[in-house]
Formats: sequence, C-alpha cells, structure tokens
Amino acid sequence: MTLMGFDLEGQVIRPPAEAESLLLQATLGCSHNRCAFCPAYKGKRFGFKEPERLRQAMDHAARHMPELRRVFLCDGDALILPQARLEQILMDIRERLPQITRVNAYANAKALARKSDAELLRLRELGLSTVYLGLESGSDAVLSAMDKWGDVAEHLRQAARAKNAGLKLSVTVLLGLAGLGGAGTAAETHAKETGRALTQMNPEQASALALMVAPGTPLYERMQRGEFTPQDDHGLLLELLWLLEETTLASGLFFSNHASNPLRLRLRLPRDKQAGLDAVRQALAGDAPLVPHAYRRL
Repeated sequence: MTLMGFDLEGQVIRPPAEAESLLLQATLGCSHNRCAFCPAYKGKRFGFKEPERLRQAMDHAARHMPELRRVFLCDGDALILPQARLEQILMDIRERLPQITRVNAYANAKALARKSDAELLRLRELGLSTVYLGLESGSDAVLSAMDKWGDVAEHLRQAARAKNAGLKLSVTVLLGLAGLGGAGTAAETHAKETGRALTQMNPEQASALALMVAPGTPLYERMQRGEFTPQDDHGLLLELLWLLEETTLASGLFFSNHASNPLRLRLRLPRDKQAGLDAVRQALAGDAPLVPHAYRRL
C-alpha cells in the first residue's frame, strides 16, 4: 500500500479510495481500539498529533506535492478530536494547501455522537466532505460479541446526523463476522440485517469486506481456543447474496472489491443490483472463478 504522507507514525490505514490523498495523521491510533476483529492499532497508544507537526506536514506537501487535490485525516477516528482543534486543522489546510478540493476522514459512531449538529455542519462548511463509518454488522448480537462501540440504532442515528449535515457517507461492513454458517444460522441473520441497516443509512458508498482473522486480535485468540470458526468461501458468497438482496440504495456505489473478497463486485445501485445478484449466484454454482486465497489479504 502506497502512503502519501510526511511524519507518519506506526502503521497507517487508509481506504482504497484515498490512494491519491495526502495522509494527515491528526490522531494516533483509535480511541476505542477494542473491536475483537481489528488488528490495525493494537500496538499504538491513542493520542493527538501536535498541531505544529501537522502544519509542517502540510508545508512539506505544498513544496513537494503540488498536484495534490485531496487530504485524508487519519488515524482511526480523526473526528474524535476536540471541535476547536479539528476546525483549526481544516482552516490550516485551506491556508497552506489552497488547491485541495476534498478532505475526508474516518469517523466512528462514538466520534460522531460527541459532535453537535451545529459542529458537524461547521466541519462541512470548513471543507470536510466524506466520512468513512465502520458499521461492520446490522446485528446487535454480532456487534456486542465483537466489542464494537454502540448498537445498530446508534450507528443509524449517527449516520443520519452526518448526512443531515451535508457530509457524504461511506460505510464498511464485514462478511463472515458471525462465523461459520449457512442458511438458518447467525451468518444469515448478520448478512440480512446488515443489508437492511445499509438500506436505512442510504450511504453514497457501501463496501463489503471479507473478515480475515488477524494474529494479535482477541478474535484470533478465540479462534485458537475453538470459540470462533471463520466463514468458508461458500458461506461468504451466501452472505454477499443475502446482503445484496436486502440492500437498496437511492443512488450509490456498492463494492465487494477489497483484496480480502473472494468475489469482487463494483456496482451502481439500484441500476446494477440484478447483475450483481446474478454474478454471485453464478459463483455459488461454480460457474465463475473466485479470487485465489494467495491473492487475498488485509
């Protein structure tokens, strides 16, 4: 993964769509950092990056990367920053990088809940464009089992508040998060309820990734103890089918093209929904090849 940034500490994660963005590390790690499945920030203590270091990174980009048009605020939940500090970062971007047309950020439900409606609107006015929200599952049972902050209703509430403020919404969900199973199991419930939650959120973009259990996570330890069994490829395809059947977007992109996915789709909903369903059914019937395991990764 290519990272376009300066003065980055430790592992830095960005969405695939931010490949051409300047990475400004406004926070270090994740304020929650307890999700059982997430390996991203387990070794990083949460904190805020000093404003002067961010300004130096902006000035470095202004000198060496004049072609930049986008900025991505990281690490895990930049919106957890105090409002005044976050507003100052956005104003500094305007001053030091006037060519920037879009500023995006990860924003978990916890961070959004700490902002008032007026504060979210102010961030939009200062240039924040898209927030990436990890829903992961539309099942309260799965969210609880994975130690995710907030229930489904809370995620729906915060997604609506972000959209009402004029922010675009990109939502991520995880196939396989309920473990091994087919029809009539928790896996089907997870997939269908996740599709219904996406329909209620109606994001501009929804991305379905496939769970990969990473060493060093609580979920990996559960798997080692025999308390969690990962979903197989057939189950992942069934979940993708159930998820897509239940997902209706007014006008948005639906992706399952992350490197972790066994079947990669890029759809414009509602236009391409039937084509997507047909592609998944062909894969389930063995009439379409899957991505080899050697090419799947986090």
